[in-house]
Amino acid sequence: MNDRHHLVLKDVQLALDGASLLTLDAEVGPGEILSVMGPSGSGKSTLLAFVAGFLAPAFDASGRVLLNGRDITGLPAERRGIGLLFQDPLLFPHLSVAGNLRFGLPRAARDRAARVEAALDAVGLAGFGERDPTTLSGGQQSRVALMRLLLSAPRAVLLDEPFSKLDTALRQEMRQLVFGRLREAGLPSLLVTHDHADAEAAGGRILTLA
Repeated sequence: MNDRHHLVLKDVQLALDGASLLTLDAEVGPGEILSVMGPSGSGKSTLLAFVAGFLAPAFDASGRVLLNGRDITGLPAERRGIGLLFQDPLLFPHLSVAGNLRFGLPRAARDRAARVEAALDAVGLAGFGERDPTTLSGGQQSRVALMRLLLSAPRAVLLDEPFSKLDTALRQEMRQLVFGRLREAGLPSLLVTHDHADAEAAGGRILTLA
């Protein structure tokens, strides 16, 4: 577990057309998951976009995002070192399962084939490397998306309703897998969800937006 990774949101204020959406100060330590809940329009996804670095110009934003003590607020999204999991797995249909995982690996990574196989084995998908991702079940696709994220070696993770399209039984299984892996990797994570069960399963603090 990496005990160095810390995500700090300092004096963050987001507004649209002069109307305040949220004001937030938060610190998320290594392996911690901070859940943000609230109704549609309360600013949850806007917060993730601000932290990730792709907030639309229509929004007014102030405050700082610090990752491991470094101010990343002004950096482009691809240089922030932040991983994302969305509602949809967003696997590349033109790549095999293994190709999707290789995409996540840093270019300088060694033993790429071995690392891809180990990642598949870790989530019960050994031997699936050459499969077309469209032939996988929803749960299998979500596992590949999770391992692609982890192989990219992020320093923090944002989760945008990642379980909302899964059925009840699979949802519980994926919660355990995702949250367990993030804790094991020592990654500070920010979860946006409408589901109280998601937030409870995350096991961290819960912020509720009006």
